[in-house]
Amino acid sequence: MILLTGATGSIGRHLVRRLADRGAEFRALVRDEAKGRALGCAYAVGDFADPGSLAAAFDGVDRLFLNGPGAAPVDGEQPMLRQLGAVIDAAAAAGVERVVKVSVLHAAPGRPLSEGVHGVLDRRLAASGPPAWTLLQPSGFLQNLLAPGTFTPDGRLVGRYGGAPVSHIDCRDIADCAEVLLTGPPRPGESFALTGPEAVTDRQLADRVSRALHHPVGLLPRTPDEVAADLTAQGAPAGFAAELAVLLHEVAAGSLAEVTTAVPDLLGRPARTVDAFLADHLPAFRTALRLP
Repeated sequence: MILLTGATGSIGRHLVRRLADRGAEFRALVRDEAKGRALGCAYAVGDFADPGSLAAAFDGVDRLFLNGPGAAPVDGEQPMLRQLGAVIDAAAAAGVERVVKVSVLHAAPGRPLSEGVHGVLDRRLAASGPPAWTLLQPSGFLQNLLAPGTFTPDGRLVGRYGGAPVSHIDCRDIADCAEVLLTGPPRPGESFALTGPEAVTDRQLADRVSRALHHPVGLLPRTPDEVAADLTAQGAPAGFAAELAVLLHEVAAGSLAEVTTAVPDLLGRPARTVDAFLADHLPAFRTALRLP
């Protein structure tokens, strides 16, 4: 039995469909019962902050897909450290044999925001005792192009990475890699840096969206410091904004430009391209850009 956390997110929703299609025995952990019903699969209602609900969710579980929220705009300790740490502890108590965890590229203790938290959590997982644990460390998500604020009201892509290319990955490929690692032979102690098949700049992304929609899409370049100032003006803590600026400066210097072969190595097929992602999500992009 597989337990999925983050089952209603960009990765989890696709993994639910993949596991259901292959007839795998699994259960989704959700906080909202209505969202669990909407998934159309077996589910358990629980909360990362409620150890009792986690223990019940792990009943009969031998494999765990561990995914959760990213960094939140808060002061002090990131909530994801406590939340995902509680799941790691519950999995160890339940005797889970295999864990596939979604981490991030460049995760290491002491790094800013999610990179630092995942660095701590990855080490905690390795020390917690499951016989087989595997890390997925993806680059930036293509699905973030559909997040609020990605495009300006006048239809420009908000660029945050200067002229640096980024090897954006489709979350569906992350889910497909997780499926292989959860249902196939274990890959204990291995980490997979997951990227798309190419690295593209913000300008190139805007051009790709333009071509896909047959509608001009411009670019609004924003420096990391301008992004941080925007966030603080919107009420985000200054410390959170400053750490995000550090990460954005690194991306603008090329920290996410590498393209790896991990996706084709695991799946036996190429990673999905930017153009394929756009073609599959045209209605959502039309809505985001307020097009008819």
